[in-house]
Amino acid sequence: MTNAPKIIILAEQPAHLVDKLRTRIPDAVVKGCDDYVEMSALVPEFTPDIVFSITFSASRHEYPRDILKGPEGPKWISVGGSGVDHMKGWDPERLTVTNSAGVAASMMAEYVFGTALHFTLDIPGLEQDRKARVWPPRLMTPLRGKTCLIVGLGHTGQEIAAKARAFGMHVIGTRARPADMENVDEVHTSDDLPKLWPRADLIAVSVPLLPTTRKLIDARAFAAMKSTAILVDVSRGGVIDQAALINAMRSNTIAGAALDVFETEPLPEDSPIWSLENVIISPHCSSVFSGWETASFDMFCDNVERWRRGAPLFNVVDPARGY
Repeated sequence: MTNAPKIIILAEQPAHLVDKLRTRIPDAVVKGCDDYVEMSALVPEFTPDIVFSITFSASRHEYPRDILKGPEGPKWISVGGSGVDHMKGWDPERLTVTNSAGVAASMMAEYVFGTALHFTLDIPGLEQDRKARVWPPRLMTPLRGKTCLIVGLGHTGQEIAAKARAFGMHVIGTRARPADMENVDEVHTSDDLPKLWPRADLIAVSVPLLPTTRKLIDARAFAAMKSTAILVDVSRGGVIDQAALINAMRSNTIAGAALDVFETEPLPEDSPIWSLENVIISPHCSSVFSGWETASFDMFCDNVERWRRGAPLFNVVDPARGY
């Protein structure tokens, strides 16, 4: 067993997490921090072994990555979410990074189908009928028999696949290393996407943001999609080319889009995305639910116990792959 670990909890409200960690790991030396600037001073002073970090969504660009990756930084950073693009790479020989991938996968899959049903059941049209007190004939659009394309069959993608299968959809998807997967009828590489776009009725995007996935969905991709396609993005801002998306929605290239992530967050008030028709905008909240932080932190505490035993950690991220 290692010596008592020195741990910093970086979060907007770290006090309750500090208390929880002290309960789980009584001999740990723990400090909480709720400010990026203060963190830059605290790291060299405290010299932590471990940092648990939940990014502040409104200021991800100010994240103190340089001090954390520097010589006085920790040996291990546990990211409270799944995305690690804010880390901008690291040396795995010096630093281990883990994430909390899988904690919110089911919730994100519910977001995908909740927003998809918004379009297929024409919830806005039903609301207009209610307000007008009219009773016109309506035809529902079923998901059964349609094709769901999942771009990124990681934890979230696999949850989306399970729910798509429950709806009776034909499920196709992509991953870096194709292999047979439960609830997925066809597994492809991202190189196959040009021939997959025209087949998809529902496209769920759940890949990490990497150099290889930046603007993966561009004008050529939109041009290849069905005019009836619905796009749901729960990945990272930058995977979809926003200019191409805006043009596609303005020209009715696809039927609808639900967007939970954006190139700039919060989405600027002057962004033309706000005024697009048939678009759902949410504030990067598809993974946020009552209890998500507790589940993420419990995973971290389990990992601390493994770290102390010298056991392999859960969810170690490969900086070259981004997951």
